[in-house]
Amino acid sequence: MKTYSQSLKLMGNNFTISVVAEQEAFAQTNIERAIAEIRRIEQLFTTYKDDSQTNRINKNAGIAPITVDQEVFDLIERSIRISKITQGAFDISYGSIDTSLWNFDKTMTALPSKEEAKKRVHLINYKNIILDKSNYSVFLKEKGMRIGFGGIGKGYAAERAKKILIENNVSSGIINASGDLTTWGKQPNGKQWTIGIANPDQPTAAFSFIEISDKAVATSGNYEKFILIDGKKYSHTIDPKTGLPIRGIKSVTIICNNAELADAMTTPIAIMGIQAGLYLVNQLPDLYCIIIDDNNKIYTSQNINLQ
Repeated sequence: MKTYSQSLKLMGNNFTISVVAEQEAFAQTNIERAIAEIRRIEQLFTTYKDDSQTNRINKNAGIAPITVDQEVFDLIERSIRISKITQGAFDISYGSIDTSLWNFDKTMTALPSKEEAKKRVHLINYKNIILDKSNYSVFLKEKGMRIGFGGIGKGYAAERAKKILIENNVSSGIINASGDLTTWGKQPNGKQWTIGIANPDQPTAAFSFIEISDKAVATSGNYEKFILIDGKKYSHTIDPKTGLPIRGIKSVTIICNNAELADAMTTPIAIMGIQAGLYLVNQLPDLYCIIIDDNNKIYTSQNINLQ
């Protein structure tokens, strides 16, 4: 048995698909299956294609409900559930604060005013996403509202790819979507997979390792995307209540049974802050969390053992 891997850009992120197999041809065929599934999901959920279902929902905000595939409907429904659990810290209707307010590139030299940011965030409200299960329709109540799946899509795609591989008799592997990853089975040597937790100050190095199998890990950190204004670092994580970036937390890592949930929970935990975030994680079964603050202090949820 050997691990075969392929890395490529999908959904605007670096994906690495690794499968354990005896023969390279079997591994390659299945890696192609996983890639095809991720590409299919990208077409469904992207906001970069005019005719995607997501864009049709957005274009009809405040106008009319749009009927979508059950798969799209179900992911929106699960997203709203996470919004409720996190009291709105996770919200797929964040799309209304677009790049005109926040542009994390070198051209941004000043923060938007609190008033300007506040004006934009009134459109972010998951309660205004109206679902009708009888015909799988989605309606955004307010004109100008937009939904996007940036906070949950990678994890969903990783889980879907894993499901396809398991159905095709791939007994173990890892799908890594830019640091959001899902694992199953064991390494060729019979041991669990060893996953490094990125050091926020040196993202290519790990500060700790965990051994896992049949679990998912997602990390969100301010080292991925940020701007420096007057020597201060501002993270790309925006608080949907204020429209301004959060400060005080360098990274959040979530470990749970499912990459979709892990992906979705990293940002709201950072937004909620250390105490409230850990309190929430400790209430939820089979969910674990590691937080690193701006002073490199490490906080962990209950029942977690770092090496």
